[in-house]
Amino acid sequence: MKIFIDTANVEEIREAASLGVLDGVTTNPTLLSKEQGSFRDILKQICEIVDGPVSAEVVASDAEGMVAEARELSAIHSNIVIKVPMSKEGMKAVHRLKQEGIRCNMTLVFSPNQALLAAKAGAAFVSPFVGRLDDISHIGMEIVDQIVEIFSIYDIETQVIVASIRNPLHVIDAALTGADAATIPFKVIEQMVKHPLTTIGIERFLADWQKVRQ
Repeated sequence: MKIFIDTANVEEIREAASLGVLDGVTTNPTLLSKEQGSFRDILKQICEIVDGPVSAEVVASDAEGMVAEARELSAIHSNIVIKVPMSKEGMKAVHRLKQEGIRCNMTLVFSPNQALLAAKAGAAFVSPFVGRLDDISHIGMEIVDQIVEIFSIYDIETQVIVASIRNPLHVIDAALTGADAATIPFKVIEQMVKHPLTTIGIERFLADWQKVRQ
């Protein structure tokens, strides 16, 4: 399973990339608004750090506006993938952008029906949001499991990115479904690295080594 980082913070991305595990990045208007500087400059920096898909989201509400924004964003770098919200206008935009050779990530997906339609429209990626489904007492990972199974049955090439990851257990569950990728906040990546027994083990080894050196 590919590991993407869900942030627009360049320092977090650089640190995650230094671990050698980063395959891509997802951003959104909210994440970009938290950072200093032009969003175009930020996206360009991110693309220079990570050699993989970097999702940048359109904000227009109509297909014509989405397509226009997508063309501008995709011109920033060849790694840019256009995030388009799931809607009828979004599907129209994805269909047109597919014909132009611009890859799209259909975001805000909350059902297998939406994922299937997004794939049929031409999305290169679909992003089901598990955390937000969990928040309303719906097991989000069940949706991912259904999407992955449907795509497998029909050999659909659209990749499934598990989004709205809230904790390390979400990452494990995403991997077990066979999803293509999980996009993970930096905080959760750090949590994945750590384990209390690892910490105790390192401390004991160091303590024993100090005894040997005395």
